[in-house]
Amino acid sequence: MTAKPVLNRAQFHTSVAQLRDLPYSRAEIAFAGRSNAGKSSAINLLTRKNRLAFTSKTPGRTQLINFFELDADAYLVDLPGYGYAKVPPAVKAKWESLLSRYLQEREALVGMVLIMDARHPLTPLDRQMLDWFTPTGKPVHILLSKADKLSNSEKALTLRKVQQELAELDSVSVQLFSSLSRQGAEEAAAQIEGWLAQALQGNPQTTEEVGGPVPQ
Repeated sequence: MTAKPVLNRAQFHTSVAQLRDLPYSRAEIAFAGRSNAGKSSAINLLTRKNRLAFTSKTPGRTQLINFFELDADAYLVDLPGYGYAKVPPAVKAKWESLLSRYLQEREALVGMVLIMDARHPLTPLDRQMLDWFTPTGKPVHILLSKADKLSNSEKALTLRKVQQELAELDSVSVQLFSSLSRQGAEEAAAQIEGWLAQALQGNPQTTEEVGGPVPQ
């Protein structure tokens, strides 16, 4: 009997608003993206669970770090969407602090999936996420979402442009993706499953060595 893909085992575990409340983890993959870029829809498609991540037509709705357990102490992590103009400055500053410290300091984090709307990729805030995370040396896989809204020629042009602009970042890979048409779903799932398999197979650390809360 074939084992169930680890992404398909996802189930809600907890939501946290403070770094000190992060759960112990052996390995986790973070999903990040601008508000309304299609992050929740991507998570739902890749886990094959239509209502796992809350999708909202109101950008900026999710303000917590949501953990979905995949295996024993292994998680898919849904980060708060960023870039919503109507968020109060104090809330925006809190999100930025939360995201930056999590991405830079979380030992158990083995990779980031960064969702960008294919019609508007590489915004300044998308680049900020890359600036925070790529110095860790951990991999980033970019999903150019909503690709179904582009023509075939526009898809090819957008993909090539983003790849060229990020060519100097060895740890970053890019693909087209659509939750509606399912374009790129298998490729993305394989990438994430590969990261997790590698991390879990070679991760003998104890609780004290990895995955504990980021210091306050």
